[in-house]
Amino acid sequence: MTMRKRRSGLAEREFVKPQMPAPERPPRGNGRTGDPLRAAAGWLCGWPWLDPAAHWALRRWFFPLSRLWAAGTVAEGSPERFYEAVPAEPRPGQRDRLVRLLARLEEARVRAEAVDAAWHRALFDGIGTGGGAASETECMALETARLAARQDHNGLRRQFRFLITPATPRVNFDPPTPAEVDAVYGAALADPAPYFAPPDPMPELTRTRAIPTAKGRDFWISFDSPSGRLADRVHARVYEPDGVTDPPTLIFGHGICIEFDHWRGLIDEVGALRARGIRVIRPEAPWHGRRRTPGHYGGERMISTFPMGSLDLMTGAVREWSVLADWARKTSSGPLAFGGSSLGALTAQLAADRARDWPARLQPEALLLIAHCGTIQDAVRHGDLMRIWGGREIVEAKGWRPEPLEDYLALLAPSRGPVTPPERIVTVLGKRDRVTPYASGADAIDRWHIPDANRFIWDRGHFSIPVTMMRDPAPLDRFCALMRESG
Repeated sequence: MTMRKRRSGLAEREFVKPQMPAPERPPRGNGRTGDPLRAAAGWLCGWPWLDPAAHWALRRWFFPLSRLWAAGTVAEGSPERFYEAVPAEPRPGQRDRLVRLLARLEEARVRAEAVDAAWHRALFDGIGTGGGAASETECMALETARLAARQDHNGLRRQFRFLITPATPRVNFDPPTPAEVDAVYGAALADPAPYFAPPDPMPELTRTRAIPTAKGRDFWISFDSPSGRLADRVHARVYEPDGVTDPPTLIFGHGICIEFDHWRGLIDEVGALRARGIRVIRPEAPWHGRRRTPGHYGGERMISTFPMGSLDLMTGAVREWSVLADWARKTSSGPLAFGGSSLGALTAQLAADRARDWPARLQPEALLLIAHCGTIQDAVRHGDLMRIWGGREIVEAKGWRPEPLEDYLALLAPSRGPVTPPERIVTVLGKRDRVTPYASGADAIDRWHIPDANRFIWDRGHFSIPVTMMRDPAPLDRFCALMRESG
């Protein structure tokens, strides 16, 4: 095994609430979102009661249903293949019902993939469904059809509820051995910089034509991931505001298991940012959306192959963000920011840390971090999602012990702090956050010397933070003000 430098006390460290935390800035609910329905939804659901309900729903429904759905997507209509892929024992008396459901799922999959193919030909290649040039109207119709087909396919997971039992797995775990991780990432323990370096040369990037929306123009950009471990195609949706020359740009990452380009009705900060003149680039994280691997639901592979999955996703995503930063600089002279929510925020702060080794033009001038903690280790050790997913005993059975595991996870920690000046970092934390633990996030923003004016610390949990932001846009207002100052 590769020799490791011991990081003393890392596994035993407990988080202590800072002696002088920033004062809570309570949600004001002043209606400045510009969307009465959005503000009303924020008032209805943006309270701490939402978080225990969300935790229960994830544990009891979403993750077991997602595991059953993912197995169904590779069963090709066969109940035997389905149960093998779950994995689970067959449910007596349910075969006929399962056969019908698997047939519906296969029909929905084929339909969604056919619409995706037509969408790609029209928007990327300019070829319409009739073989001629794709018109703007046809592109808009295909985008509507694409999202509807994906929503229908993803939504079928709820139809598997009749198969849920207490033994239904939430994740199909297949962790690597320490030797397997050493073979790929052992050298990173001595020198991590190459694993996060921007590609040279940058990959060729393609983009679609823009389609008009209610608040601007949307288009997609695509390129080959610079990560040999991922070896797939990256897609990112770009939300451009109308009437803004050289707009400021925010690369904004999403949370684990969140697939914004494949579901309708998700809580979304992007519209509010674009309305304030910000161009937002939203990349699909590895193993989500178009990058989902067969037999897994979105994001599951990061969990099922822990810790290799965490290393692959984070190193790959950081390098991909350098490509997006390069494109943003080439297409606008406005300032550049990194940001995200939950996993996206952890990606943003790691990228901002590793950007110290990047050319200055690729470094972000501001950060927007929502519902984050200090490091991914803190979410693994203390976060509720890891308890919901389980699997600790499976990882240990593969030979993992605390010290080597901590050494590898430390590669994904912002060891030097963001390259961005602290006065240009906006953070939103929830005192009741049990997914990305609050104490860890509070410790990080103290170490980074984030000024009080940029700290939004609410009496909320992980899931009620973004809902509360629907009615209180103060963090977004502050971030946008900093972007204007940076410009």
